[in-house]
Amino acid sequence: MTLPAQIAVSFDFSSGATFGAGFIIGSPDNGIIGVSSFGSSDAVIPTVDLTPDVYSISIRRGRNIMRDTFETGTATVRVLDPTGKFNPQSITSPYYPYLTPLRKLRISATTATASHFLFSGYVTDYKYSFPTGQETGYVDIICADGFRLLQMANVSTIASTTAGQDTGTRVGKILDDVQWPASMRSISTGVSTCVADPGTNRTSLEAIKNAEFSEGMGAFYINVEGTAVYLSRSQVASSLGQTPIVFNQTGGIPYRSVKYQFDDKLIINDVKFNRVGGTAQNVYSQSSIDKYFPHSLTQENLIAETDAIVLGIAQNYVNTRRETTIRIDEMTVDLLDPSVPTNTLIGMDYFDLLTITNTTQEGSTITKTLQAQGFAWDISPNKMQVTITTLEPILDAFIIGSSNWGIIGQSTLSY
Repeated sequence: MTLPAQIAVSFDFSSGATFGAGFIIGSPDNGIIGVSSFGSSDAVIPTVDLTPDVYSISIRRGRNIMRDTFETGTATVRVLDPTGKFNPQSITSPYYPYLTPLRKLRISATTATASHFLFSGYVTDYKYSFPTGQETGYVDIICADGFRLLQMANVSTIASTTAGQDTGTRVGKILDDVQWPASMRSISTGVSTCVADPGTNRTSLEAIKNAEFSEGMGAFYINVEGTAVYLSRSQVASSLGQTPIVFNQTGGIPYRSVKYQFDDKLIINDVKFNRVGGTAQNVYSQSSIDKYFPHSLTQENLIAETDAIVLGIAQNYVNTRRETTIRIDEMTVDLLDPSVPTNTLIGMDYFDLLTITNTTQEGSTITKTLQAQGFAWDISPNKMQVTITTLEPILDAFIIGSSNWGIIGQSTLSY
């Protein structure tokens, strides 16, 4: 069976975090002075097309709904290896001696009219298998996105991190400290401001996550191109104003299955947040506590500049999480279905707005407008499907003209 998109897997054996070509004169993408990077001695190291040898691909990226934060994206690419090209001990391998951990791998999907990356990351492990009774061995190439690099890099005293910086600038300074490439950043100006960096020992990812939380519903993640993205809370809120992609069984994009949940696991009705050098801010909803019992959250040592900022974050948390309702936690879409628009699915990313309608066998109907917060791709010669993690917006906002978030007396005004 022919897949609806051409899948390609490229393997870059050069060192460093940067994906793709170096500085190319005249290129609108790779010829930007001050942004594009010049080549190095690694330029002689090959970038190879693994596609002909790839048997299956599994990609997992997204937000942990319990921890309420984006986590490391991963991919597993199974490569058939009948000639031992991926044996790191074989001096006859065309990849010798470049076959080492933390090389760069990208997965893309291309149709006649669109091309998008599905994952960009770094090899963490090669798992070799030689099944009994089979002539062909295979290797599973295990990859993680840039969060893995940020988790491995510790920081303490970060240069030029004075009080009053917005959270986006602070994220940029942390990335500077660990020499994250300037060409692989998309950092927005934060709304909240920060104290001077406390100078404690922590991973760079921990430091960035503190700034993200101190923004008050900001978002930091690695996108499909391998770029570190930071969104202010204003941008997170404004994402609710986009036109939803419609999924249903009768006229919208068809899906294979949806999973419902109705539980208390996302309720937060009692929070206590504290900043460096500040006073603890406690916000709670007594009506929610009376109804569901206490569901508490504590956060210490935030780098928000004032107690007023911390109070606003605490109020937002309780206001958006004190109630529960029936959720659609995930939806699986089969791209082999000719009714599914391939370009739309391969082009989706975090915060895309989705309206999902499901009618059960007994006739009850549920319609939810949610945001995409995770993607799990499973691809093989006869399979191409994606399971999309869907969540209620992480930050409520009043959007003028929106039928979902522009209702006077019902929609929430964010701080």
